[in-house]
Amino acid sequence: MSPHFTDIMNSMKKFLINIWAYDYHAKFEILAEDNALSVEKSILDKLGEKSIKWESTGMYRDTRRITYEEVINDTRPIHYKTVLGVRVATGAPEGGQI
Repeated sequence: MSPHFTDIMNSMKKFLINIWAYDYHAKFEILAEDNALSVEKSILDKLGEKSIKWESTGMYRDTRRITYEEVINDTRPIHYKTVLGVRVATGAPEGGQI
């Protein structure tokens, strides 16, 4: 493996993508750099593979949106806080903060 390829793979992150459009929903993961252009290209590549399973939501809405979140496989405990009376996760602690 070339050093350049290793550097690229080390800068890649896993993202969970959700797409809602025209009564359909798709959920899948991509590998991309942490910037908008890389995420967009990875989504388009995945769509081009035609491997995404689209499911009908059963409710037609004029909603079209794409959301994404980084997938982190971390075994450290999650920190929580209460915001407006609702308990929400705020993420895993940084190294040495457990």
